[in-house]
Amino acid sequence: MKLSEIRCREDLACLLKIKTSSLTYVLYRAKVNSFYKTFDIPKKNGGVRQINAPTDILKIIQERLASAIYSYMKNLRTEKNINVNIAHAFEKKKSIITNAQIHKNKYIVLTFDLEHFFDSFHFGRVAGFFEKNRDFHLPHNMAIILAQLTCYNGHLPQGAPTSPIITNLIFQICDMRILKLAKKYKLDYTRYADDLTFSTNNHSFIDEKESFQRELEREIGKAGFSINQTKTRMSLRNSRQEVTGLVVNKKINVNAGFYRKTRAMAHQLYQNGSFTIDGKEGSIQQLEGRFAFIDQLDHYNNKIDGKIHSFRDRNGREKQYSKFLFYKFFYANEKPLIVTEGKTDIRYLKAALKSLYLDYPELISRNKNGSYTFKVQFLHRTKRLSYFLDIAVDGAKPLYNIYKYFIKGRDSAYPNYYKFFSKDGEKKPRNPVVILLDNEMKPNKPLKGFLDQIKSTESEKNDLQQKLSLRLLASGNLYLLTNPLVDNKDECEIELLFTEETRGIKLEGKSLCLEEESFEKSNSYGKNIFSNYILQHYNEIDFSRFIPLLNALSSIIKNYSAEMRN
Repeated sequence: MKLSEIRCREDLACLLKIKTSSLTYVLYRAKVNSFYKTFDIPKKNGGVRQINAPTDILKIIQERLASAIYSYMKNLRTEKNINVNIAHAFEKKKSIITNAQIHKNKYIVLTFDLEHFFDSFHFGRVAGFFEKNRDFHLPHNMAIILAQLTCYNGHLPQGAPTSPIITNLIFQICDMRILKLAKKYKLDYTRYADDLTFSTNNHSFIDEKESFQRELEREIGKAGFSINQTKTRMSLRNSRQEVTGLVVNKKINVNAGFYRKTRAMAHQLYQNGSFTIDGKEGSIQQLEGRFAFIDQLDHYNNKIDGKIHSFRDRNGREKQYSKFLFYKFFYANEKPLIVTEGKTDIRYLKAALKSLYLDYPELISRNKNGSYTFKVQFLHRTKRLSYFLDIAVDGAKPLYNIYKYFIKGRDSAYPNYYKFFSKDGEKKPRNPVVILLDNEMKPNKPLKGFLDQIKSTESEKNDLQQKLSLRLLASGNLYLLTNPLVDNKDECEIELLFTEETRGIKLEGKSLCLEEESFEKSNSYGKNIFSNYILQHYNEIDFSRFIPLLNALSSIIKNYSAEMRN
């Protein structure tokens, strides 16, 4: 069913995949306004912005409604061959970067800000749009219901999933009128929410600026909006030109002051274990958001310069982000961190812990509702970690690169971050980092290669085989862990810890094949399918041969915790 085809509450409930009774409850019994929480967030230039965010079932309804509206409009644009390149906020594959890109390297950049943007989309305006717009033409009663579901205290609230897409839809007629005006004055035009930006290389526009602004204010006024005169700004090429906070003079870049503040915050965190933002204590998540924002711009510029960029090509700002990521994942990790060869190992360990949760309360707990809380965390290896720390998405060999950051090496690409953060051992990280490798000691196998690279002694190798763990730094938080040998084998990958009965399970008539290169060519399935099956059926699987591995992991965590207390 299309959004434009809904005629009653039952239709809407069907579209949103909820019960009609639930929709009725929200609309008429509990009342929509009761499903909001209100809080303030600081503005970049001082003051606060009030956010009204939906909760519980209303949040689900709005998320699904926003998705339905977006899908409907996307299909319409495809059918009509419409390419929308004016609004860049809240549009998929668009951002402040795509918005700024239009205005890069221009002689004149002119910016305006709309006053009380979201408040201007009142209840009647929203209902009227869905009822009268030719792409929707909803019955009056359904337009009223959509307005009820998306408005708070009579207007679209900042913080609701539906507000961004509805504001873009209602404002698109005004956008087209402004675009026509911009073309008259030979200007490029984009809008990011309530920020309007115009730019040109036409030097004579300086003489036409006042005339253009009067016409723009008339057009904006006709649509029921007004311009905040205090935020109107025109900047020329010989001064800093900013569009939605990004510098656009020659290439799109972050404000230098923003980067300096971010680096200073990181330094404060590394030295003191905490930092402040605008006088209030900040969080690692906030700081990561700032680094990620800066990196977003570096990534954009890397893509358009025509060069291939890799770990060894990182610029100075990217290296600062690398340092922060090491700190977050391997030094200030809030829980003991387990680093595995691949994602299948994570699934096996999670399944084993769920099955044996009563025996390992220090590793996992079961909640009253039957869900589980892991007291350890697993490193999800991403492209980001591959680029910034040279830890590839999959495989065992790249895990040696983690070790390089804990020692003084000859390669400057891997600084001794551990020494820097611990201040030569005076300050210890809170939790251990455990690298888990299959127990395979033959030449060309990852565990053998890892031990050879760290120049481990025969005594250390024997210790690893007996205790299944090895501390890689005398007083550090980095450990090596391996699984026990079973069935009198001299090598053992983690899948062999499952019984023959479990490994013999047939799925859709196929058998497990542990050789990844060959299973696709035969009537077999591989480790990925097997690990998903194990995680889904953990309560039916025998994990008894995982016990020595989990005991070794538990010992690492208990011993390190005791050491931290002393």
